This record gives sequence, C-alpha cells and structure tokens, in this order.
Amino acid sequence: MTSAGKRVLVVGEINVDLVLRGLHAAPVPGQEVLADDFLMTPGSSSMICAMGLARLGTPVSFHGKLGADAWGQYCVDAMREAGIDVTSLEPDPSLRTGVTVSLSTPSDRALVTYAGAIATLTADDVGSDLLRHANHLHVSSYYLQKALRAGCRELFARARIAGLTTSLDPGFDPDRRWSRDLIDALWHVDVFLPNEEELKSITGRKDLRDALLSLENGHTTTIVKRGREGCATLKDGQLLEMPAYVVDAVDSTGAGDSFDAGFLHAWLQKQHLRECMRWGSACGSLSTRGMGGTTRQATVDEALALMATMA
Repeated sequence: MTSAGKRVLVVGEINVDLVLRGLHAAPVPGQEVLADDFLMTPGSSSMICAMGLARLGTPVSFHGKLGADAWGQYCVDAMREAGIDVTSLEPDPSLRTGVTVSLSTPSDRALVTYAGAIATLTADDVGSDLLRHANHLHVSSYYLQKALRAGCRELFARARIAGLTTSLDPGFDPDRRWSRDLIDALWHVDVFLPNEEELKSITGRKDLRDALLSLENGHTTTIVKRGREGCATLKDGQLLEMPAYVVDAVDSTGAGDSFDAGFLHAWLQKQHLRECMRWGSACGSLSTRGMGGTTRQATVDEALALMATMA
C-alpha cells in the first residue's frame, strides 16, 4: 500500500506564525530593530508537518485545540484548503489561539511563543473514533504541549493496540529541563525525530553516536536532524548519515517539520531507511525556499527532482 492509502492523524498544537525575516541586528531591550520582510502564515510544528504530508499526497486528519477567534479560523481555513480533514476541530470561545513570532535569518531562527490553547489539549481528547479512522499517529512538540504530555505514553500505547504506527517529534523544551519521561514514551513509538540539540539534551550525551545508542530499545528508530549537516541514524550499531541538499534558502522556519513530513511519506510506503532519510532531507531543504514553514513545501515531483541531483 502506498502512503496515499495511509491516513495520518496528527495530534498537536494550532497557532499562527508571524515571521520577521532579515533582522538588521539582534533584538535588544529598549531598542527597535528593523526587519526586511514580514509574513503571517500557518504555524506550529504539528500544522507544518500535517501540511507537508498533505502537499505530498498523504491523507491527513488533524486534531487539536483552538480559540473561537480570527487566528483560529485562519488556521482551520488554511488546513482545509490544503486538503486536511479538520472535522474534529471545535473552536472554544474560552480559549485563545496560540501565536509564535519567528525572528528569522537564512541560517537560523529564534522563536517566541504564546501557547494559548496549545497547553490545554489532553490525551483524553483523542478518542477511539479518531484512532479508528487512521493508520498512523504523529505527535509534535512534546514539551510544549504540557497537558498532552502527561498522557502521551498512554496515547501511543492505545494507538499501537488499535493497529496504528506512531511517530514523535519532541521539539524544544522551553523550560530546558528535558525530563526523561519522554524516553519512557518511546517504548510505544516507531519513529523518533529530534534535532541534534534536542537529542543531546534529552539523553545528556555530547557525542552523537553515544546519544543515539542510549535510546536503543529494540523498537524505536531514531532519526536525528542536523540542519545543514543533513541527518543521521544508527543502522546495525553503525552511524548512517545522509547529507543535506543545497538550495537557495530564504527562511529555515519549520524545515525540521517538513523533514518529518518527507521522511514519514516515504516510511509509510515502506521504503528503505536510507530512502526515507533522503526524502526527509529533500523536503526539509525545499521548504526553506520561502518565508514561513508552509509557503514553499515540496511536492512529490520537486522532491524527486532534487534527490536526482545526488543519486
């Protein structure tokens, strides 16, 4: 079965990204800094991954919390336009939709987030009906989604019992505590997708291979995203690396989430691990061609064309 027949349920945060590109200097308290460009775009790790999967032709459903406000409606409309099933979303007038301000350069970005409704989603909000209509469950921003985090291991366990495969992108821990409860949840996760800083912080290991080895549990495949250095994993105890693709980058916001979409698109087709990594790297690289995480996400043809340059 191809990925076009596999429905992915993305459970996660909904928020708007306000992207400021080309900062003339680092922000300093009490001073004003100019930017070269600005864009409002659908944001959040979960939404960017979901929209990347939909762009590649993978059926996607999305479940999360949002306010009954203009920004929440903007996000719902964007996902619906992308072909994502949003029928389970119910705007709550007691909540406010989250907002992330992205201060971006071609090489990196800093993020400031108002969590809003993001912090209210729980594992109990993900009912059996949602799982029954999906083949795969993906969760992003483990540390940011504090209410979901408490029941995340149980949610993954329920998904596996229901016959779904699972994946997790931890995201950054804004509290910088990197609690090891995430490692317990990995027993029920098929694919773990941290970036290098997240991996080393979670494991407390400075060496990349040591960090990957410390997460070996006989079940979970960990793919570490390394930005311009590509990505890496362990294969039979040896480090398997895949280089990044070179494109004319404009903005790196959400590149890791588009990597997730590319990797999962191939993984759901049961492609070889190396090919899945190539798909991830290609989709992550191509997403940097435009501002924001979703404006220039890859199509299948674009990803295949880029991968052909490094066959």
